[in-house]
Amino acid sequence: MERVHRGLTSRAAPYWQVAPLVLVFAIFFVMPLVLTAVVSTWRYNEYEMLPALVGSNYASVFTDCLAELPRLCLTFKTYLSTLRLCAAVWLATLLLGFAVAYFLAFHVRSLAWQMALFLVCTIPFWTSNVIRMVSWVPLLGRHGLVNSFAQEAGFTHAPIEWLLFSNFSVVVAFVHLYTMFMIVPIFNSMSRIDPALLEAAYDAGATGWQTLWNVIVPLSKPGIVIGSIFIVTVVIGDYVTIGVMGGQQIASVGKVIQVQLSYLQFPLAAANAMVLLAAVLVIVWGMTRLVDVRAEL
Repeated sequence: MERVHRGLTSRAAPYWQVAPLVLVFAIFFVMPLVLTAVVSTWRYNEYEMLPALVGSNYASVFTDCLAELPRLCLTFKTYLSTLRLCAAVWLATLLLGFAVAYFLAFHVRSLAWQMALFLVCTIPFWTSNVIRMVSWVPLLGRHGLVNSFAQEAGFTHAPIEWLLFSNFSVVVAFVHLYTMFMIVPIFNSMSRIDPALLEAAYDAGATGWQTLWNVIVPLSKPGIVIGSIFIVTVVIGDYVTIGVMGGQQIASVGKVIQVQLSYLQFPLAAANAMVLLAAVLVIVWGMTRLVDVRAEL
């Protein structure tokens, strides 16, 4: 009997160990998500929300989209603008993050120096996102450092208007804020590459670019996909950075939801959030089809 009790206890031990994490996940992720889905089906007016089970809020998200074909309706234009911005940020962070991770993994041999350089990369995270965003204003503004230098050097006779409160400034801010999320998983993948594979490639006559493209990039795919998931999920729903660096002039899905919340249109905002979540899940699913991310985890 005692042996049976011990067997049951040993089998249940892993479940008890994971129980706190499951509880936190259920309270802070599953429950809010379920509540958002429920509220998205409610009716609302100027002063109250009415529990119901209707699809009018989802219909409002895509109002007149079919009628305006082949032109894009406002909702599709907003999603297209958000996806273009997200793609630009993803490409910039991928190139920069891959270059930094490559340098740390293959050119910095000392573990102490790797830790020190990682610490340098994380220093900006010691301040808030808003401070880091605002720090670009004195650099990119009409009378900022970049414009002043360009005019004094004779590159231009008038301030460059598109440096600030534009798509360019939004991308710059996003790259500054989130490139670290791309560096870490790519570096983790690169650090697992056996140096003997690189030596074998060079011995076989491969050039540096051939080794990079045919050996390092394929073996770094799990890290690239994980970093890409981080970037896409963070950027696609962001509205603070777009609002501050875009001068409230750039449309995004996150900004639409924030405006609806400010007007107390909670069911409509919840419907928009669920549509955005579905779009993000489709993008993430497509990325995970490219490589087995579980092998990296």
